[in-house]
Amino acid sequence: MTIHTTLLNSMPEMVAIRRDLHEHPELGLEEVRTSDVIARHLEGYGYKVTRGLAKTGLVATLTNGTSRKSIGIRADIDALPIFEETGLAYASKTPGKMHACGHDGHTAMLLGAAKAIAERRNFDGTVHLIFQPAEENFGGAKIMVEEGLFDKFPCDAVFALHNEPNLPFGQFALRDGPIMAAVDEARITVNGVGGHGAEPQETADPIVCGASIVMALQTIVSRNIHPLDPTVVTVGSFHAGSASNIIPSRAEIVVGIRSFDPAVRDELERRIRLIAERQAESYGMSATVNYQRFYDATVNHKAETDLVRDLAVRFAGAGKVVDLKRPFMGSEDFAYMLKARPGTYFFLGGRSGENDKSLHHPGYNFNDDLLPVGAAFWTELAEHYLRAA
Repeated sequence: MTIHTTLLNSMPEMVAIRRDLHEHPELGLEEVRTSDVIARHLEGYGYKVTRGLAKTGLVATLTNGTSRKSIGIRADIDALPIFEETGLAYASKTPGKMHACGHDGHTAMLLGAAKAIAERRNFDGTVHLIFQPAEENFGGAKIMVEEGLFDKFPCDAVFALHNEPNLPFGQFALRDGPIMAAVDEARITVNGVGGHGAEPQETADPIVCGASIVMALQTIVSRNIHPLDPTVVTVGSFHAGSASNIIPSRAEIVVGIRSFDPAVRDELERRIRLIAERQAESYGMSATVNYQRFYDATVNHKAETDLVRDLAVRFAGAGKVVDLKRPFMGSEDFAYMLKARPGTYFFLGGRSGENDKSLHHPGYNFNDDLLPVGAAFWTELAEHYLRAA
């Protein structure tokens, strides 16, 4: 694995940026300080910076040579609503907000690449570096696309990566086709008749009905969906009642749903609605279902995935590149950029030891040793895609 001298020299700067962002996390569509920091560095490197897409997002543009070819590389910049438990000297200064997914690292490595690309000027065409807000919650990628991202900044292809602490350090993990799931949520409200716990015959108990709904939901994946279609239905929340001698009038169940195939996604919604409504009816009650579709499945394009695979093998060696046998059931709003432009999304292993915490864990910390690796690969990709004559 060859890391440019420029990037090795930039390592202290990338680490400083990453830790500063970690110390000052901001949630989706609130990344004002984060955007200021990013813009200041990019302008210093000589990029034209356009701000305000999806409120706090920005795009940095650099053109060299005469080619009209262009590439887009995305980094997500938002944090999570988590109380940090790392005990680090640069831990979050904002209680309840934390960079627990490594977006601080993604941002720092793309800034490192931005500096190297600008200094080397070893490309012919246009580089668009996309710093996207609100990946974790509000679908910042979709907002940017809807606000004309690719009309204002034409990209022949777009790319993004995510660090993965459960993969060996420096390992590239990729996959043609679906790589991340679509995610939906169903909020089921069971409407019963409350009363005294000593006189259940005078009530319609929504807890008993809700329990039946929860158990019936388990049959959707096992009995209604083809065994070879990856699907998850998770009851993550069940709230009802306040005391042992009170039967409540209402219960709320929150269900998380993940899938890949659009037809399967439709069937999941149909079955969840039907089960909730009919189970409630069988108990003499009613149920309403508020069903929301969030992120679509992230589907990689073959040509761009092949390009990243071939480049990764040359960059890191064949032993450091793996094709995923199955997609991840997590979700990613880069899906909307891939629906608008060809491209690919992949993982970069960042394991540092046996005690690494997983993504979204309050004890998670991005591995800074990964910064020059990611920055060097982004530099290689941009220069390879926009090969100078």
